[in-house]
This record gives sequence, structure tokens and C-alpha cells, in this order.
Amino acid sequence: MQTDVLVIGAGQAGLSAAYHLHRRSLPPGPGFTVLDANPGPGGAWRHRWDSLTFGAAHALHDLPGMPLGTPDPAEPASAVVTRYYGRYEREFGLDVVRPVAVSAVAEGSGGRLAVRAADGREWQARVVINATGTWDRPYWPYYPGRESFRGRQLHTRDFRSVADFAGQKVLVVGGGTSAVQFLLQLHRAGVETLWSTRRPPEFTLRPFDAEWGRAVEAKVSARTRAGLPPLSVVSATGLPLTEEYRRGIEDAVLVSRGPIGRLTETGVVFADGSDESVDTVLWATGFRAALDHLAPLRLREPGGGIRMDGVRVVREPRLLLVGYGESSSTLGATRAGRAAALEAVQQVATGVLPTQRP
Repeated sequence: MQTDVLVIGAGQAGLSAAYHLHRRSLPPGPGFTVLDANPGPGGAWRHRWDSLTFGAAHALHDLPGMPLGTPDPAEPASAVVTRYYGRYEREFGLDVVRPVAVSAVAEGSGGRLAVRAADGREWQARVVINATGTWDRPYWPYYPGRESFRGRQLHTRDFRSVADFAGQKVLVVGGGTSAVQFLLQLHRAGVETLWSTRRPPEFTLRPFDAEWGRAVEAKVSARTRAGLPPLSVVSATGLPLTEEYRRGIEDAVLVSRGPIGRLTETGVVFADGSDESVDTVLWATGFRAALDHLAPLRLREPGGGIRMDGVRVVREPRLLLVGYGESSSTLGATRAGRAAALEAVQQVATGVLPTQRP
């Protein structure tokens, strides 16, 4: 199957790109195609645990052309976003092809890129916009003894309900917002918790406004332009010192015991030599960009990252990355989707492949 522009992923970035492709009169099908690995709308949000309410989730920015409105803050974020994305796809006739698990993007024929699915289907595209996010690549850091721990270990993406931890002592590992939210949820449910972070938690009173957002994006952009892996969200942003978080600190819930030295069969030894028995380790250690399917294109720089010029991959200009690096937030993803669509339309209109440019 041939298409001018192929979008991989139907989350915030992919839907934004599809909207702007549609606005610029590329017809669905021969003009552009959107593939998504999920069985229905919602992107990674459809997999979030029910106890993550819309009011407690990270801010979700409007998609272009359709305001989200004012959802009930007590409704699960997964339900809100799944409904919103589904309505968006229908409103603009985006006709997302799903479920399609893309296994590889490689050199195709006639100067196109070949996008191959795990079930054997293949698309040939002049430009590929990759919007696969991070949900499928949870990061599990290694610590000595992790393989010998006899309790339960799970990652953020495996979390379902605080009821699963009743009567347990839980070690939450990670310095980001998810770790903090897990600690507070578990504490409210009467679960005993411990918190481990590699560095002291960085709470900040700085308002998370547009100026802050631009500063964070500039910081992350400097790394991707140099071909270095993107920073974790919390290392670029810090943690907002809200009233809820302040109370958590006062109650000694949001007080880190420091880094892990090693795990034992029944618990943890911290770097300071203190030890605790625990029943469960909850790894709230973040995600990495889900880009394994791009390996045939050999995009990695010596620094371990992918060198970017805006949304364009320097080593392969026919490939545009959105939801990566500075565009990993929902606001950044929305803007990057537009930028990628404009770049793709320009490439299609000129009829000159970027690899042929001087």
C-alpha cells in the first residue's frame, strides 16, 4: 500500500499531525494514513489505572480544532481521554487503521520508506511521522539483588488499584510525579510506604506556566540537537510544591530514604546502610521513547540519542519525530504535530526527497 505521508501512533502528537494534514487537503488513504497499535482510541491514556482521575493527571491540552471542554475531575482520565480522542477521530474523519503493531521502518522502493507491521502488512510512504510515545518502553533500572527479591515487583504501567497492596509494605522507587502520586494514594489507603530516589527530590515553587514550559523545552532541545538522549521529565521540570505535596512532606510520606544500595530476598538495603523489609517494589522509574522499530534506519548518534533539527531527524529527513524530546508533553506534542504536518506537506509538494537535497 502506498501513501504520501504515514503517521505511526494516534495519541496527542499523531492526531495533531493528522488534523493538520487533513486541513491541508491531503486525502486520507493516498494522501496520508494513520496507524495505531491500540484496539481503539485513547493512545497510552486508555491503559491508565482507574484511580488516576482527570483532576489528578498531568494537564491535557486541547487538540487543534476541538476543545476538550471541562470534564468531571473525578472521572478516570482514561475514560475522559478515550472519549475525547474517539470523538476527535470521528469529527475529522481520520479513519485510523488499527490495531497495527509496526515492527520496522526501513528503506523502501522508489525513494520511499517501508513501514512493516508484525502481521506482514506493509506501507510505502514518502514521509513518515513517528508518534509512538513511550508507554511501550517502561524503564526498569538494575540494582544488585533485584533478581533475588522474593516479593512482587511491578512498574507504573502495571499499576491498577491501591486495593492490590492492602496489608503490604511498599517501596516506591522514582523521583517523578507518578511516584509522588502513588505514595499519596497508598498512604490514604492505609498502606505502609517507603520512598527511594537517586537524588533528593526537587520540589519547586516556580509556577508551571508558559514561560516555564519554554525554558524546559529549550533545555531538552539542546540535548536532542546534540544527539544526546532526552532528559527525564522530572530532571527538566522538578516537582511542583502543591499544598497536597506539602502535607505529604509534613506527614513524612514524601520524604526519600535516598538511593537503593541493593535488594535482598525480603527487602532493601539503602545506600546509607539502613535496611527495611518490604513486600512489593513499585518501580515508578519512567519510560523511554518507543523507537525500536526505527533501528533499521540506524539513527543513533555516538551520544546515544537521535540528533534532531526541530521535528526532523538529521540522519533521515524523511522521518519526522513527534512526542520525542522537547515535544513529549501534551502541549509540546500538539505543536510538534503541526510542525511535522507542515514539513511533510512541503516535502510532498516539492516532489524532492530530502535525501536528494544538496
